[in-house]
Amino acid sequence: QVQLVESGGGLVQAGGSLRLSCAPSERTFSSYNMGWFRQAPGKEREFVAAIRWSGDSTLYTDSVKGRFTISRDNAKNAVYLQMNSLKPEDTAVYYCAAGGRTVLGGNPSDYDYWGQGTQVTVSS
Repeated sequence: QVQLVESGGGLVQAGGSLRLSCAPSERTFSSYNMGWFRQAPGKEREFVAAIRWSGDSTLYTDSVKGRFTISRDNAKNAVYLQMNSLKPEDTAVYYCAAGGRTVLGGNPSDYDYWGQGTQVTVSS
């Protein structure tokens, strides 16, 4: 069963913005760390950002720090990724993930549940 469903992807010009979201799933993820990963054609999944279950701690990969913001609304069981100043190299399928680790991490193995992905394409 799909328990995380991403939305908000699309085509945007370089320098523009998009906001990705994970819609409420069939179970609550309020006690889970949440992460965003992306995968471009021919490449492995790349960590983008993560947020602690309580929302009081975040982690970003260097390439997006200062441009992307991860947030969550546990009451709505929703996670967001605000992407500003987009670059062509941000083009990828973006995946939302949930994991039950004690410390935020950037490895896919840190996460147990995954969404289907949403395409983000940034043109120059």
